[in-house]
Amino acid sequence: MPLAERENYLRTVEMTGPEWIPCRIVISGASYNQLRDDIEEVMARHPILFPKFKKGQRDYDNWDFGPGHRAGEDFEDAWGCIWRSDIDGIEGVVTNAPLADWDALERYEPPDPLVTADRGPVDWEANRRNIAARKERGELTAGGVPHGYLFMRMYYLRGFENLMCDFATEDPRLQDLIDMLVEHNAKIVGQWLDMDVDLINFGEDLGTQTASMISPWDFAKWITPAYTKLIKPCREKGALVALHSDGYIMELMDEFVKCGIDVINPQDLCNGIDALAAEVKGRMCIRLDIDRQSIVPFGSGREIHDLIEEDVRKLGSPAGGLELLCGIYPPTPAENVEALCEAMEDFRTYYW
Repeated sequence: MPLAERENYLRTVEMTGPEWIPCRIVISGASYNQLRDDIEEVMARHPILFPKFKKGQRDYDNWDFGPGHRAGEDFEDAWGCIWRSDIDGIEGVVTNAPLADWDALERYEPPDPLVTADRGPVDWEANRRNIAARKERGELTAGGVPHGYLFMRMYYLRGFENLMCDFATEDPRLQDLIDMLVEHNAKIVGQWLDMDVDLINFGEDLGTQTASMISPWDFAKWITPAYTKLIKPCREKGALVALHSDGYIMELMDEFVKCGIDVINPQDLCNGIDALAAEVKGRMCIRLDIDRQSIVPFGSGREIHDLIEEDVRKLGSPAGGLELLCGIYPPTPAENVEALCEAMEDFRTYYW
């Protein structure tokens, strides 16, 4: 009898012998808007990868892309940060810095995470009902904090250049800001842990194309202790911990291990498949973020197939320790998404 999805996933992360590589493709709002019926036809042909998809559920002409994702709209989040996007379905950027002047920190009030999420109201009772229902169905349960929960929120609030100067000068008020953010996120983590979820997801982008945005030394001094405070209760409660980061983050992998990360979500070509195999494989489960900059949007079907094969051969194992994840963004054509689906289906059971 084949393993259930939850058991297979847990075996993947714990590297105790799953029966297939968990694979997921996430279509961005912008790609839905670009491809419309064409992407729906692809998704309908691949129910293994899109098991809950039904054609015709999306009203493209009246779709709400959500706060911070609507072109030409200024949106103020719960922290007082103003977001602006130029493309429907693509997250915008913060255009102000509420704490650019450190003096503002004394009178600044962060949002209450028990009442509001970063971009609107939060219904914790609904979350509890959803988790309880998933448990009844024997499904994997997960919670998490908003993307950009710590390091990114620091530069949303301070401004990027200001924050880099804060690290360089070791401004003591930096610790006050970190403590405020840790306290805020700890309340969110506590809610999910009270529901006894299997997995807690943390996510923010720490890398540029070629290096981490923060030096390993500064990360160890300022960020590792903060991450550890949030992750320690998860470890104590028996929840698995996953961390996402776009960009080059190889310099920070040792720190992630110290923090207690079980699953790391790095980009493949940006960090290097061989480097990930040499330095990360076997230490943490790799939730691999498949290239979205060159091969998937612009490559041939053969190139997409070969990339997935290389990822699986070099980073996978019969013991587990590998997930495949790919986000689809313009200008990726529908035929490339089709090729990606076919390659994932071909190699998801490669070791079994």
